[in-house]
Amino acid sequence: MERRLFYFADSKNIKLGGLFTTGDSKLGWRLLPVMSFNESSETRYRSEVRGSNTTCCHKELYVTAFIISMTVGIFSNSFALFILIKSYSRHRIKSKVSFLLFASSLVTTDLLGHLINGSLVLHVYRFHKKWDAFDPHGIMCSIFGICMVFYGLSPLFLSGAMAVEPFIGVTKPIFHSTVVASHHIRRLLGLTWLLAALVALLPVLLRRPYEVQSSRSWCSFHMEQPKDWLDVLLPLIFSVLGLLALLLSIVCNTLASCALLLGRLRHKHGCRGTSYHLEMICQLLAIMLVSCVCWGPSLVTTSPQCILI
Repeated sequence: MERRLFYFADSKNIKLGGLFTTGDSKLGWRLLPVMSFNESSETRYRSEVRGSNTTCCHKELYVTAFIISMTVGIFSNSFALFILIKSYSRHRIKSKVSFLLFASSLVTTDLLGHLINGSLVLHVYRFHKKWDAFDPHGIMCSIFGICMVFYGLSPLFLSGAMAVEPFIGVTKPIFHSTVVASHHIRRLLGLTWLLAALVALLPVLLRRPYEVQSSRSWCSFHMEQPKDWLDVLLPLIFSVLGLLALLLSIVCNTLASCALLLGRLRHKHGCRGTSYHLEMICQLLAIMLVSCVCWGPSLVTTSPQCILI
């Protein structure tokens, strides 16, 4: 009698079903085909499990790094805001008050950007980046895109305005002392936020909604295979305005720094107002450096891409 094994297989493993006997018994047991198939399937399953585990590890590592970065940004901005509020209540020098208004607005905007955008990213990863499941109508993607653009442009606009104010104070001190007042600074802050909000709302107003990007972790302008000139114009406006704000900050900070250095060389004993301006210029140069490093590469690569498309 010939003894043979028969088996049945599912998607994950292979189970031995039983024995039946037919024919001649000299052939004996035939286990080799079953065992070889079982080993190959088990090896393939192990490789799939190993690949999925590696993907999960990379995802958890990215989320952990993002949480750490967001936490550091929130705490650092909160600490800076606390210091600025104390300084604002203590100092009564006009130029110092104007700078503290700009700096407090910049820190507050950056703090809100960390909180809102960070919460949205964590919500996306909570649902494993399955946008169709938690955002079938694209409402959250539109909100996400608006927040990304608004909290991206606002710090750039504020840093540019912060650079213009001490530049006027250094080069035109009489004009600065007679014309520039705190209510003018507040109006300028309002116009800055309004311009950033208008650029962020343009895709929604023009019915060109924000789209999920290739990483599926955030939303931005539609830049792949644009339908018409509006799909090219919207990201180009964002890029050009951001680059102009960076350029304005660089030019004003450079000119103000040169003017301060020349003034200190002419008068070896610098006055107290000059020391205040020098401190502000150093802080503005640090803000400008951070803005260039964080936003410069993204704005430079976005602009040529829109033009080439």
